[in-house]
Amino acid sequence: MRDALFGLVLALQFLTRIPLPVACPWHAGTCRWALRSYPLAGLLIGAALAALATLGQGLPTPLLALALLSLWVALTGGLHLDGVMDVADALGSNAPLEKRWAIMKDSQVGSFAILALVFLLAWKGALIWALLEAGASPWLWVVLPALARFGALALLRLAPLARREGLAWTWRQHLAPRDLGLALLPLLIVFGFVPGGVWLLGALCLFLFVYGLAMVRAFTGINGDIVGAAIEGGELWLLFIAWSWWWFVMA
Repeated sequence: MRDALFGLVLALQFLTRIPLPVACPWHAGTCRWALRSYPLAGLLIGAALAALATLGQGLPTPLLALALLSLWVALTGGLHLDGVMDVADALGSNAPLEKRWAIMKDSQVGSFAILALVFLLAWKGALIWALLEAGASPWLWVVLPALARFGALALLRLAPLARREGLAWTWRQHLAPRDLGLALLPLLIVFGFVPGGVWLLGALCLFLFVYGLAMVRAFTGINGDIVGAAIEGGELWLLFIAWSWWWFVMA
């Protein structure tokens, strides 16, 4: 039980900017539970979004959409946006493989990174606006961040790693197929409150398959930046799928 609690705290410390001044032991047990808690961290982020969406119903829709997007970024500290920018610069370079890896590790920000960031946030904000206009269930905001983080776990477990080093390699050593099942359990409970929840899960699987193939083809495998970008890309894709569901099915 202590390992599970420490693992949850580690997941929140790593995936969010929620201040938790707790020194957690780092070993195989706590690391494994931290990975299992990825979707729980997403559920916490989603609960905050759902609360804001509910309390802010009296606001003009564009302002509420911007507030939700701002809170979304603030809670994560833009951690995964950095991965999107690194991957965008590497892919946009059209350079040989080793050069792409060097670009991804470079702390400088290029034009492709800026373009990717601007368009991702613009599309995310527009889809949030559209879902608010469509009257989407508050439970949708709860489940989307959690699903995206479960997708990152699945990618980390199932896709080949490009190199035997770095954070992704460290996490991978403690992630077994059984852990994916345990991480999914909380989401299965929430799915009962989300119209089209199974549809969202299927759409996430499609995204992970296409994204994983593309990254393996471009980089021969994945790393931490690619996994982080999968969270942002997964959230954007799930927002689009959710809007499609509410627009075409629930209308």
